[in-house]
Amino acid sequence: MIEDTLEKTKKLVWPEIEKYLKDPLYPRQFLVPFKFKKEVLEFWKINKIYPERMGKYLRPTLVRLVASAMGLQSKKIIKLASAIQLSEEWILIHDDIEDNSEKRRDAPTLHKLFGNELALNAGDSLHIIMWKIVSDINSQDITNEFYKILLRTTLGQGVEQIWTNLKKKVTDHEYFFVADSKSAYYSIAGPMRLGAIISGANNKQLDKLTEFGLYLGRCFQLVDDILDLKQDKKEGKSTLVINKGVSYTKKLIEEYREKALNILSNDLKFLSHEPAKKELQELLNFIIDRKY
Repeated sequence: MIEDTLEKTKKLVWPEIEKYLKDPLYPRQFLVPFKFKKEVLEFWKINKIYPERMGKYLRPTLVRLVASAMGLQSKKIIKLASAIQLSEEWILIHDDIEDNSEKRRDAPTLHKLFGNELALNAGDSLHIIMWKIVSDINSQDITNEFYKILLRTTLGQGVEQIWTNLKKKVTDHEYFFVADSKSAYYSIAGPMRLGAIISGANNKQLDKLTEFGLYLGRCFQLVDDILDLKQDKKEGKSTLVINKGVSYTKKLIEEYREKALNILSNDLKFLSHEPAKKELQELLNFIIDRKY
């Protein structure tokens, strides 16, 4: 069951994230005075809200399963999965402010609870902690990949916001420029690449895995757009499902599903170790067929 696979990731990854959600040992001159304990506790309370709510843990699960399917057994997998999950938390805080969203994971968004200023600060804090986790992995290749994933993600978000401000009706090509940045790379191809890189994948393997992630990531975003149709209209976004309808979008999903499955069958045979291989296949089906 895919729910069991996602839950297993949460049980492995959350304790690793939790270890970082606290003050480090500052230099003697900058130790936090006891009289500010109340404010410090409030700071950490706000910072922990999104991580403690937990999402689906899709991205860390992709990291874990790809690495395991390549035969890697290492504590670094969990640390890497923790970093990609924490990246989602700060990105969502900032996204919710930009979109003025009301709810996140069935509860009020952080900026609705505490205001934009404290929400932004929490996002910044989690961003800093994420880079600490990445640093602790001690891999230049992993650091470089995180840098590319996140910069392309913020590029996509920025361009989408520019077009939303202009009330621009996007073409298919323009839509996929944003979707490829925010979903194909960040949500699917990037986590899979991270799992493969830490497992020692060669350039040919990474290239095929990335192409697979591109097509599956497009499916992921198109499914999201169908599920979020009402909210996206409210926020003034321009998506293919808004502009061209559900039927058109579903045809594209099937087209990219077929391309992804063809690569999976013919070019990703290096993802061979069980039970991760089977669990990965189940997760890929979930990404396309999910109802939430």
